[in-house]
Amino acid sequence: MTIFEQADEKLLAGFKRQMIDVDGQPLMTLTSGSGPALLMLHGDPQTHLCWHQIAPSLTDRFSVVLTDIRGRGETHKPAHNSQQNAYTKRAMADEQLAVMRALGHETFSLVAHDRGARIARRLTLDHPEIVTRLIVMDIIPALDFYEASNAEIAQDYFYFSFLTQDHPVPERLIAGDAECFLRLILEGLSDRPVRYEPLAMEAYVTANTTPEAITAMCDCFRAGFHIDQHHDAEDRKSARQITCPTLVMWGEKGVVGKHFDVEGIWRNWCANPTFAPMPSGHFIPEEAPEAALDAIEQFFAKTI
Repeated sequence: MTIFEQADEKLLAGFKRQMIDVDGQPLMTLTSGSGPALLMLHGDPQTHLCWHQIAPSLTDRFSVVLTDIRGRGETHKPAHNSQQNAYTKRAMADEQLAVMRALGHETFSLVAHDRGARIARRLTLDHPEIVTRLIVMDIIPALDFYEASNAEIAQDYFYFSFLTQDHPVPERLIAGDAECFLRLILEGLSDRPVRYEPLAMEAYVTANTTPEAITAMCDCFRAGFHIDQHHDAEDRKSARQITCPTLVMWGEKGVVGKHFDVEGIWRNWCANPTFAPMPSGHFIPEEAPEAALDAIEQFFAKTI
């Protein structure tokens, strides 16, 4: 039994593991529960396991779907291509939409953190008829992030500049001690150590320290700088907004809350936003799972 199977068996008991084929490529997917569909997308450098303290509590009201996003966990990892980046949030959003349709869900709600929240936001903007409610955790849209960047932000969020450097520069440097780099991110975006479940941490390290996974992470950040922010600029020019009810969460002790006017930025993108600061750093699902679950449940109760 792999570390991924062991972790799912212990931390997500009752969820069904399966590979969903999208255009000939496999995406790891876990499902459980009944009711309206709810897709939950993880961030970097993690897998679907980041939801292990939240997702099981939602299965009595929702058909919960967890995936490993493109390039992470057990999902396929397109190689670097200098002509076409496979990790634009638009391409990754379309892939998640295909997974939900393969499972028979034509509309659904979204809960997402970090990289997953960037995918969820793009999916909601591009397919407003599909997403009924949106919850994003601890992100600023790419355009706003890069417009606001300064020396202090660059220091705190150093990898936003490091990972976007040309292939294979960051890949080769990370390869010197990939686990050290991974743990630096996992443990460096809060004001205190994060108490990760040991099996989850082992899965994160195993999944995200392979050469293919490192390149996927770099290309995902490169896409943010070179492509995603330009998609945002097109949306801003056309005054495109997220129209479904939206909950924006961020860690009060993290970098996003420190540097950005979270509410002001998201009000420009959402027609119907609500806000919930969390008593945590960046990794909300594992730093403040009880507070996050309470905010999620309150939001859904008000927007049914």
